[in-house]
Amino acid sequence: MSDLNLDHLRSFAAVVSQGSFSAAGALLGLTQPAISMQVKQLEQRLALKLIERVGRRATPTAAGSDLLAHIGRVEGALADMLEAMTAHATGVTGRVRLGTGPTACIYLIPPLLKDLRRRFPQLEIVVATGNTGQMLKLLEDNRLDVAFVTLPAPGRMFQVTPVIDDEFIAIFAAGDERIPASATPTALAKLPIVLEEPGATSRGLMDRWFAKAGVMPKPVTELGSTEAIKKVVGAGLGCSIMPRMALTGTEKRDGIVYRPLSPPLQRQMGLVLRRDKPLQRGLRELVNAILALAPKAR
Repeated sequence: MSDLNLDHLRSFAAVVSQGSFSAAGALLGLTQPAISMQVKQLEQRLALKLIERVGRRATPTAAGSDLLAHIGRVEGALADMLEAMTAHATGVTGRVRLGTGPTACIYLIPPLLKDLRRRFPQLEIVVATGNTGQMLKLLEDNRLDVAFVTLPAPGRMFQVTPVIDDEFIAIFAAGDERIPASATPTALAKLPIVLEEPGATSRGLMDRWFAKAGVMPKPVTELGSTEAIKKVVGAGLGCSIMPRMALTGTEKRDGIVYRPLSPPLQRQMGLVLRRDKPLQRGLRELVNAILALAPKAR
C-alpha cells in the first residue's frame, strides 16, 4: 500500500463529507470528472467499491467507512509531521550540545541560555564542562556541536573564532595587611595562595605567568571551584588569582578585594566548530548568541 496517493484519499473523503462528486470538486478546486477519476483509481488500487448512491447522495460502503477512519488518522499524523518539520525549519526546536569551561558556565553562559530559552522555548541546549583539551576531544568525536573555550584550540578540523579577552586579577581578603602594593608574581608567591587544581587551562596560564618571573608559588590549597576559592580567600586563608569574569559584584559583601596583576595576564576565549559541521537553525542561534558576547567596536 506504499503507493497510495494522498490526493486520492482526500478526494474520497471530500465526496463522503460533501455527499456528491461535484460538491467535492468545488471544495478541492477540481472538476467533477477529476474527482470521479481519482476515486475510481483509488477503488481500482484497493480492488474495493468505496462509494455508492443512496438516492441522490454519495455515501460510503462498509469498506469506505472503514477507510474513512484510517484517512483521519493519516491526516492527523501528516499534520503532526508537517508541524514538527516547520518547527525545525524555523529553528525553534532541536537539541544543541555546548562545551565550555566551568568559569564561563557559571558566570557568562547562563544569561545567554536564558535569553535563548525565552526566544526558542523548544530548543534544548545541553552543556558539558571541562578544560579546553577535553572539550576539543568531544567536539572532534562529534559528541559536542560547538565549544566556547580558552584558546588556543589547535587542530586543522576546527574553525576557531576569538570572542573575548578576559583578564586575570588577584583577590585578597578585605583588610588583609599583607596585600601588596603591586600584585606581581614575586609578591604573590610570598603569600599563602589558593589556586585552581592542576590540569585546568587557567591554572596552566597562571603557572606560566609565575615561571616567566622566575618564581613558583606553593599553594596552601588547590580547588576545582571558583566559588570555593572566593570563600576560602574571603575567610582570610590566602590570596588567589582568577578570571575577572568571575567577579559578580558581591565581592565587597563577601569580604573580598581585588587588584590588577602586574604584568597583566589574560586569556582569549573563542568559539570552536568542526569545519564540516552543518549549522542547523538551533545551532546557528547559539553560535550567534556566543559571538554577540564580543565587545562592540568603538
